[in-house]
Amino acid sequence: MWNRSSSRTSSATTMPGSSARRAADRAADGASDAAAAERQSPAVRKRLSAPAIRTFFNIAAAWQLTADEQRGLLGWPATSTFYNYRSGAVGTLSFDTLTRLSLVFGIYKALHVLYPDAGLADRWVRLPNAHPLFGGQPALTMMIDGGIDGLYHVRRLLDARRG
Repeated sequence: MWNRSSSRTSSATTMPGSSARRAADRAADGASDAAAAERQSPAVRKRLSAPAIRTFFNIAAAWQLTADEQRGLLGWPATSTFYNYRSGAVGTLSFDTLTRLSLVFGIYKALHVLYPDAGLADRWVRLPNAHPLFGGQPALTMMIDGGIDGLYHVRRLLDARRG
């Protein structure tokens, strides 16, 4: 992994204006820390939870997902919790669940950018896929069985294809 601090140290001795660059890096680090803390804030998660779960169920309908497939994408919440979500009793979703939802939203968007035919874009998650990442299985299999890492892999693949 790239070490930002070692990069700053080596560039400070060789590049003019490096103190301004270091200050900008420190400011960016502080801003990203603040953004991460805000995303994990219970108040922010509560505000995002209901609209996020409604959007998820709309995507699940477009993809024609079963209840078990939906639960798998959500990280296997208890059946009663899942049906509470479906009835609109969402409460505050965990950071993990909101991350999963964000990945699903990104996958959905990327598919609709890549495939102008909405029907194909929505069927894609169920179609057998020859890409080595999927081993002939549908992307949905990786998205569920691979957990959050599987969602990240599919999202990254589609983002790379989008360019």
